[in-house]
Amino acid sequence: MNWLSNYVRPKIRALVAPREVPENLWHKCPSCEAMIFHREMEEDLHVCRHCGHHMRIDPDKRLGMLFDNGDYQLVDLPKTPVDPLKFRDTKRYTDRLKEAQAKASRADAILVAFGKMGGMDVVIAAFDFRFMGGSMGIAVGEGLVSAAKLAVLQEAPLIVIPASGGARMQEGILSLMQMPRSVIAVEMVKEAGLPYLVVLTDPTTGGVTASFAMLGDIQIAERGAQIGFAGARVIEDTIRETLPEGFQRAEYLLDHGMVDMVVHRKDLRDTLARILHLLRHPGPSAEVVVLGAVEQAEVPKLGFDAEGKKPEGGDRPAP
Repeated sequence: MNWLSNYVRPKIRALVAPREVPENLWHKCPSCEAMIFHREMEEDLHVCRHCGHHMRIDPDKRLGMLFDNGDYQLVDLPKTPVDPLKFRDTKRYTDRLKEAQAKASRADAILVAFGKMGGMDVVIAAFDFRFMGGSMGIAVGEGLVSAAKLAVLQEAPLIVIPASGGARMQEGILSLMQMPRSVIAVEMVKEAGLPYLVVLTDPTTGGVTASFAMLGDIQIAERGAQIGFAGARVIEDTIRETLPEGFQRAEYLLDHGMVDMVVHRKDLRDTLARILHLLRHPGPSAEVVVLGAVEQAEVPKLGFDAEGKKPEGGDRPAP
């Protein structure tokens, strides 16, 4: 061994060896397949700047986008039974839960947070599609009930942001029971006179659509979001007809009255804050000015009496 092998050779190898490039620097748009640099992706809130496709986003980033200054408090949710039916298909349900918890770094498919939006107290429940497709089981049902109770306690509006494939089949009838439970949670908020808004994201399907997701005072959808109950292929096979173009997409549902508005992700926070302000403060946006006696006397008469009737033989004077 000499200085050539110990010093020169490693230097030469370092110069000519291919450099390892991190895999997360570039992302491909699933719609137009354009390559997007990761910094541009973050700046555009995970919306393709080439075609406008709204990509799926994890709930942590979504909550940071919506709350004032990205400041919010996560709410601890009640613990629920694990694998109450001892379910097993190709894998044990407990093993699937552990894999999903490791992938998403959370206990289940829902986050509940409390903070301010536009200076107003707001409770937001957001789904994580990475966790078993955002499916609704007992834990999600408990999360929605907890979010509703917190909204009533804090006298704050409730915003729910679903991203789900529907009820969780591994929990059987117990998952289907979360549909009426979520409806009851919504009624708690409405009976308290508080706004309940739903932001439909891609995808919102199955039992989630058939319960709380379609009960909002205002139904808002992100651009291009898939929203429906059964899948398009199942519907086509059932009715034996070809579905129209854009079926179950946000824009199609807007045209057919299923949602109230379709909003770009960059405008979502301002839109929600404006709607909440209108619902919470329905009065005039400016102070109402009442004319005094002198000012009323200076207003030109239009030829009508106090009851709004035109005097006999009189014409409306020219201004």
